[in-house]
Amino acid sequence: MRETMERDVVIIGGGLTGLTTALQLKKRGLTVVILEKSNRTGGQIATHREGEFLFESGPNTGSGASEEVMELYDSLSGRCEIEFAAKEAESRWIWKKGRFHPLPSSLMGGITTPLFTPWDKLRILGEPFRRRGSDPDETVAAMTIRRLGKSFLNYAVDPFLSGIYAGDPHTLITRYALPKLYNLEQQYGSFIGGSIQKARAAKRQPAGKTGKGIFSTRGGMEQLPRAMSAAIGNEDISLSLYGITVTPDRETGHWTTTAMHQGNPITYRSRHLVTTTGAHQLPELLPFVDAAEMAQITCLRYAPVIEVAVGVREVGKHRFNAFGGLIPSGEGEEFLGLLFPSSCFAGRSPEGGMLFSFFMGGMRNSSYIDLSDKEIEKRVIRAFHGMLRFPAGKEPDLIRIFRHRYAIPQYERSSEERLHTVTTLEKKYPGLHIAGNLRDGIGMSHRIIQGFRLGEEIR
Repeated sequence: MRETMERDVVIIGGGLTGLTTALQLKKRGLTVVILEKSNRTGGQIATHREGEFLFESGPNTGSGASEEVMELYDSLSGRCEIEFAAKEAESRWIWKKGRFHPLPSSLMGGITTPLFTPWDKLRILGEPFRRRGSDPDETVAAMTIRRLGKSFLNYAVDPFLSGIYAGDPHTLITRYALPKLYNLEQQYGSFIGGSIQKARAAKRQPAGKTGKGIFSTRGGMEQLPRAMSAAIGNEDISLSLYGITVTPDRETGHWTTTAMHQGNPITYRSRHLVTTTGAHQLPELLPFVDAAEMAQITCLRYAPVIEVAVGVREVGKHRFNAFGGLIPSGEGEEFLGLLFPSSCFAGRSPEGGMLFSFFMGGMRNSSYIDLSDKEIEKRVIRAFHGMLRFPAGKEPDLIRIFRHRYAIPQYERSSEERLHTVTTLEKKYPGLHIAGNLRDGIGMSHRIIQGFRLGEEIR
């Protein structure tokens, strides 16, 4: 006879959202279990070591360490440590007409940069005086052209979105994809004016414990989910599961979750059920949801991304003192961009060497996900010489290819209906919490913040 195990909360998915939620709930004394289909926690976060190269196959960094992020790392002190990018690697490069140019970070840089047209440089002086937009579903491209000009779209915002969403500014909706930017205009009437007012307000507030800039985890990003898993405990994490299905009990208000592990069925009964998976996995998990309602969620599109780790043991006189380089879609290149992890963090490559992360695919070239490894490697080596300017006789010492078919959700026009449906289902089925990056942001900080919020809301 199948034994039914009791928990206050069952969490489906052992990525950053699920792990954070579990930690917060356990701190409050609730009993939890994480159910995960793979043989490890961390989701797409995974670190690899080969010789003196330390590289990621998923997220390389997080951006803007919020109070929740800092609190999480503090709570894991002794198990893992946050690491901020070196100051000399703060520069971002943008590819234009066959070479990289630094994205300007000062007034003089903005005046002299070849990235933007003279007209748009003059036009930006009028940005604080332009009227607010009235379309709540205005795309990032439309808002940028309206407030800043087309060259700012082409050589700042477009590559920026390639780096974050691997997405298309003509389909991403500003209030969902870039809510901070949207709110600057709505609340203050201006990007520039709003930024100045927010900076002044921040100075008047007592200093909170936040970390600015780009961060990772010392020893590789995977050290974070490993530390979180250790803090949660093996007894509350069940790995290598398949056939996970959830059934609500309307009479008791409880949830029954069944799964298979090595051919054996397992069953959990809980008051709350949290899903943190991708939208495309929800129909199998929640078969009781009406197909028409579920379609409002599963229509969410994902950008497929290929990540290629490239290591060089000796770079000679080559210098890459930057966070990385982004490639505008209008330049007609095969890559979204590349990162320079060994410029940002210590111990990512041998002394005198470099580690690079190349990114391909995204919404602009979604078919690349099906390219052969041989073809991907050929294109990477071509960029290694053409973009990074390594001489013809120099070849990479390490090339490792990773594919993510459902890498990054695209917050497009369907977002309003998706979020409305999620809210409707959570009201219709008390105790159901549909989380993960199908809502509330795609970055590491967003996932941690969402986990903290769930940890407070679930009672």
